[in-house]
Amino acid sequence: MLTYYSVAAREDFWTEHWGGHTVDELLAVARLSPLTTLITGALPASGVVLEAGCGLGQYVILLRERGWRAAGVDGSVAALAAGRRAAAVPLAASDLRALAVRTGAVAAYVSLGVVEHDPEGPDAILAEARRVLAPGGVLVISVPYLNGVRRLGAPWIRRRQAALARGGGAFYQYAFSRRELLAALRGHAFAPLAAHPYDPARVLRAAAGRLRGARRPAGPAVSPRPSGDRRRGGLRALARRALYSEPALRLLGHMLLVVARRA
Repeated sequence: MLTYYSVAAREDFWTEHWGGHTVDELLAVARLSPLTTLITGALPASGVVLEAGCGLGQYVILLRERGWRAAGVDGSVAALAAGRRAAAVPLAASDLRALAVRTGAVAAYVSLGVVEHDPEGPDAILAEARRVLAPGGVLVISVPYLNGVRRLGAPWIRRRQAALARGGGAFYQYAFSRRELLAALRGHAFAPLAAHPYDPARVLRAAAGRLRGARRPAGPAVSPRPSGDRRRGGLRALARRALYSEPALRLLGHMLLVVARRA
């Protein structure tokens, strides 16, 4: 695993993090995201779906719109309050290591970018996920992915993160290899069914945004010709297919999503 630190990772970090977004904004992204297809394709048709670490609750809202009995829990009271203001959905504050949920009451447990933030590792949260899931229940979990680029840059990343820690940075998250995440799941009697790296364009999007800002002209923009639109559309489609190929996902995927079944 790679360990990351942040000077901003303090007690009110998640309140500030979610305060920078709106429910409508995140819900619009979720409705179009390839990640949503991966999640919904793994869920059972019936039973309660619990999202652990739901933040503003956009996925709880989306799943309920699509017919699932979804509920969410999170540690940020402010984020949950914003979610409740946006939609009348069941959201509750909870420690994910000690859920106020009956044993075996949940058909599916969804956790997106959550377990990596426990400095003691994912075991306590995974043990509680197993407890609340019914036998045969489905776990859908994602974590930051120790992809090919991060593996190549691991010595530099470790030096930089050690310097942050020495400078007073607090623990922020771990990044996991596929092997490490699957081993953690098997250690809690989950049987992995599928693994999907996703979001391969995050670094590229950030670099492109900086480049566009540097090159933006001072005068009014000129509308592109239709033929130029078609060419650019074709190039974007080709680039997307390339980015979402298996080699590119293993090299660049920012996150890793695993679907597993509770024994």
